[in-house]
Amino acid sequence: MRENKQERFMPHSLIKDVLPEIHFKEPALSKLSDDLFDKNDLEIFMLRLDEIHPVISGNKLFKLIYFLEEAKQSTHKQIITFGGTYSNHLAATAFVCKQLKIKSIGMVRGEKPKVLSPTLLFCLENEMQLEFVSRDCYKKINEKDFLKEIENIYGEHILIPEGGFSIKGKEGAGLIHQYFSDKNFTHVCLPVGTATTFAGLVDSNKNETEIMGFSVLKNLNDIEKRFEELKVNRQKKYSFISDYHFGGYAKKTDELLFFMKTFYQENKIELDFVYTAKMMVGVRDLIQKNYFVAGSKILCIHTGGLQGNTSLATLDFFV
Repeated sequence: MRENKQERFMPHSLIKDVLPEIHFKEPALSKLSDDLFDKNDLEIFMLRLDEIHPVISGNKLFKLIYFLEEAKQSTHKQIITFGGTYSNHLAATAFVCKQLKIKSIGMVRGEKPKVLSPTLLFCLENEMQLEFVSRDCYKKINEKDFLKEIENIYGEHILIPEGGFSIKGKEGAGLIHQYFSDKNFTHVCLPVGTATTFAGLVDSNKNETEIMGFSVLKNLNDIEKRFEELKVNRQKKYSFISDYHFGGYAKKTDELLFFMKTFYQENKIELDFVYTAKMMVGVRDLIQKNYFVAGSKILCIHTGGLQGNTSLATLDFFV
């Protein structure tokens, strides 16, 4: 049934059908500038999913779309989901649920901090009920006993796993492929957190394009297991690269921030330090290491998440 929907709708047709209350822009394909690209006879483009919406930007919208479709058709208008203190997923879920008048509850990893992050403050502004879960308990969020306890406490609800990691999330993310499937890219690069979007793009790939996932997490060693759980056809062409996480999720260095500044000056595109900046550092480094043959046409997917940059001490270079 889901596969039929993917064939029947271009992404924005489905989005407008499910979320007519919210205006979304079509994402542009921007060609990137860098002397390194020209020197190596490469064309590099960026799919600007960050432009779709100021809040529900990037891949978050696609991972949520089928859950939101279910929620609008459901009699119990309540969504429960999970995330950390800087979770783009929580922020997007909070915003869209408020717009749709659906109650949202966010299970936040870790004890409640004395000062809430900008992300969690945004969630509260959008009427998400935050419940803080100890790190030990949070490790159990996918176990049946934990999920049963949630149902006993909060009643009937639609559960969205952390980061949308699920078959529904994968199928929604797979819709992104339709924005570039006819553009003859040799490689498609994207940052990887839960691997939901990575799985969706690998599974929806219908040609010899190499889908390249760049981990933003340290020690993300179970991609094969995740793909198995999401029922990904692993005969498809993909590669997983784990060398550019800069210390782990939401970790950053002066080198990474300097790269973001330089990239903005050259392309007038803001990257986020959690996801897309790390991917672009990786792509550029692989070019220097001659990973891509001359004449390659490479697409880099901007997965949004710019709200995370509000935690940076300065954003002066994005002006």
